[in-house]
Amino acid sequence: MARALVILFCLLLLPVAAFADRQPEPIAYRCDGEPLTALVNNGAVDAFDIPNVAGGTVPGAFVVLQWRNITLQLPRTNHAGAPSFTDGKWWWSPEDPSHPIFQLRRGLGEIQSFSCDPVG
Repeated sequence: MARALVILFCLLLLPVAAFADRQPEPIAYRCDGEPLTALVNNGAVDAFDIPNVAGGTVPGAFVVLQWRNITLQLPRTNHAGAPSFTDGKWWWSPEDPSHPIFQLRRGLGEIQSFSCDPVG
């Protein structure tokens, strides 16, 4: 009986151990001529039956952008369609990975767009 419990315990941990070393990889871009890295993380989400899991992300996911000596952690929006990330000021949408949308809200109706292209 104890042996069966040990085997069961090992089988339960196997899927967790198989994915434990899988860390998301940052993607390198050039935005307005300067290097930017984007690292998408699904975060600590435990409700996998949430609708709109487009792009392999779910609400609760976030992206970390490093650009021009700033680091932004933007939560995933819950808009339908391709995933996008915003904090209400900055907005990142890799819907087209060859030309992601990166924008900054400056004020009432004023939005600054940065041209981004993948590196490599």
